[in-house]
Amino acid sequence: MGSSIASLPYRQQVIYYLLKIHIHINLHSYFELLCPLCFSRCVQSNIVLLTQAFRKKFVIPDFQPFASNIDALYEKARNLSGGLVADYIPQLAKFSPDLWAVSLCTVDGQRHTVGDTKVPFCLQSCVKPLKYAIAVHDHGTEYVHRFIGKEPSGLRFNKLFLDEDDKPHNPMVNAGAIVCTSLIKQGASNAEKFDYMMNFLKKMAGNEYVGFSNATFQSERESGDRNFAIGYYLKEKKCFPDGTDMTAVLDLYFQLCSIEVTCESASVMAATLANGGFCPITGERVLSPESVRDTLSLMHSCGMYDFSGQFAFHVGLPAKSGVAGGILLVVPNVMGIMCWSPPLDKLGNSVRGIQFCTDLVSLFNFHNYDNLRHFAKKLDPRREGGDQRVKSVINLLFAAYTGDVSALRRFALSSMDMEQRDYDSRTALHVAAAEGHIEVVRFLLEACKVNPGPKDRWGNTPIDEATHFGHHEVLALLQEYNNKYNPPVNPDADKESTEKNLDGMLET
Repeated sequence: MGSSIASLPYRQQVIYYLLKIHIHINLHSYFELLCPLCFSRCVQSNIVLLTQAFRKKFVIPDFQPFASNIDALYEKARNLSGGLVADYIPQLAKFSPDLWAVSLCTVDGQRHTVGDTKVPFCLQSCVKPLKYAIAVHDHGTEYVHRFIGKEPSGLRFNKLFLDEDDKPHNPMVNAGAIVCTSLIKQGASNAEKFDYMMNFLKKMAGNEYVGFSNATFQSERESGDRNFAIGYYLKEKKCFPDGTDMTAVLDLYFQLCSIEVTCESASVMAATLANGGFCPITGERVLSPESVRDTLSLMHSCGMYDFSGQFAFHVGLPAKSGVAGGILLVVPNVMGIMCWSPPLDKLGNSVRGIQFCTDLVSLFNFHNYDNLRHFAKKLDPRREGGDQRVKSVINLLFAAYTGDVSALRRFALSSMDMEQRDYDSRTALHVAAAEGHIEVVRFLLEACKVNPGPKDRWGNTPIDEATHFGHHEVLALLQEYNNKYNPPVNPDADKESTEKNLDGMLET
């Protein structure tokens, strides 16, 4: 093998070592067990990764339930039928409007794909943030922004318009992307620049599929009058670095728009941005932290054409769309996602992709301004279910033990299960009754409508606890509620009634 084994993706390393062992000892059956030493050699290079997996320390600890939710969101968006496939060149018009794919890759390298994820398509405008990231990585923020602004333009992406300093507004509009292209490997030939970009993008994709559609490139160049007009306007305004060949820059610009990916490989590119510039598949640092930070900032404010403000408001995540139907979505420090479906809305964004992103943030607290601690109605897949349940029970029972009604009210308002049990099957009501905290007992019975007679592992009820410790007022209250308690027939209606009780008690 030409490349170092350390640079191969994790899964490939394990397969590589297994094949070496198989060839070396000439196994007659694949079902023979590996000796401890051979197994150790297979996994030693990835022992940290495997330890994380066994301890459920990945960024998404319970990955299968999360993946099932992604599948459900995918199915919901698949039913949409609006939008039109871009047809300004034949290569885009040939795609079926029924194609729909979602791939995700977490910063730990966890993967999930659903739909037509192996169908190649061109990045088109989705290459703009990647190109900008590479320019900042190579030259630094200050140099790049001598030529390009940082503000949303408020205009169509292909307008012949510059800011008050005669610079393109940002690198996500065509004018800014053309100038950004001129900053790539200055002084080199177009062939060298293209090879450089392809190799860089392959590193971002963890050496997964990155190709090129020559037919798309030729069509883009033949129908690129608007971009040629922008190019000459930029040249007249002296927007390019000195000595720039504008027509060569436009050729490279069209070539970069014609780079092909699949949903799977593009999700790794997005995950590299989510992971601060480290590719989660190879573990290699590809981009500088500065370039990732600046890229995500501009994707957040300018990445979705004229829908950028709406997207930032409703979804609150960095993203970039393209006319081929792709949406490159980044959940910083968590994952990268690529959605792809050719039908576009009137603003040039994938109809299904927008719906998926909106539903994703409605279900999970991924929005940039979701409160991770107090937004109880959304799921947080970053929390490990078991650990969270343990903390929840401890907090609940400790509040009951100390008589902290305010804390219990907060827990109830955040939809916590107030009848949770510890390892001895004791509830908050058991603890409050044993300690004689009558206000806690009253709150749990009146506002939360908990069962007044749950049994712990020894068969004791809260009434038994109050009797044993001589708390007569608590005992009387428990007996009163126990006599009139009826288990709820309709849990949803009972929950609604409980919430009304809690709202009323907020005023007390």
